[in-house]
Amino acid sequence: MSKTVKVVILVSTFLLSACGSVSLIPAASDSAPGKKVNVFKIPNAVPKREPRSRSGNPKSYAVFGKRYYVLEDSKGFVEKGIASWYGTKFHGRRTSSGETYDMYAMTAAHKNLPLPTYVKVTNLDNGKHIVVKVNDRGPFHANRIIDLSYVAAIKLDIIKKGTGLVEVRALEAGQPMPVNMAKGAPVESITKANRDKGFYIQVGSFINLDNAKKLRQKLRLLGKHLVNISQTNIFGTTLHRVRIGPLTDIDQADSIVTDLVNYGVYEHRIVIN
Repeated sequence: MSKTVKVVILVSTFLLSACGSVSLIPAASDSAPGKKVNVFKIPNAVPKREPRSRSGNPKSYAVFGKRYYVLEDSKGFVEKGIASWYGTKFHGRRTSSGETYDMYAMTAAHKNLPLPTYVKVTNLDNGKHIVVKVNDRGPFHANRIIDLSYVAAIKLDIIKKGTGLVEVRALEAGQPMPVNMAKGAPVESITKANRDKGFYIQVGSFINLDNAKKLRQKLRLLGKHLVNISQTNIFGTTLHRVRIGPLTDIDQADSIVTDLVNYGVYEHRIVIN
């Protein structure tokens, strides 16, 4: 089991009450089951209309001193970032929505999406994609956007590394399923992902170029030529984005994110082209 997976903890054990409080169960390292699983026999989740779960949907909640806000709805939701997975440690335990976590089912945990939400998750390195039901909160690791069930992670081929670069896209009930997915095909990889190699850690975005240069100078010890400034135009306004990268190793990115606190940088996001 990779060290990355071992730090993906406290996911299904964060039980959110209506007022948004969180109950914690002592953490321990996670692992995969000892038996092999035939993923071809496990269908993808199929989006359907369901009421919001009675638990797990407060307006906001706090974990480790950070506050998270639950979205009003998932319509049009798309994000890219790093996915992880969780397995035996939480198998059979209660999820934030009140359902029982089953590492052999097509489910996932997310910090902000309403529970439940159905999402298409695409591995940006190999083009494989699946559909899962988000029924839990997490992952609360600083550098992850979604925690997949064990079987879902197998289908996306991120088990060995423990993590992977993904796109998460919300689906609506009645929305046409991707080719073959409605029949429960394990993965669909007709079109290989087409993106530039590497990803970035974005630590700031400024209208004033001098402010961007000051932050770049502040982070110069992270590595020569590693911190750069790029420009983008949003509604006619030029923004100067301070980014670290390109990076190809998620463990390296985790190490950099940990170091950012020493530079007084507490907010960041992963950017994937």
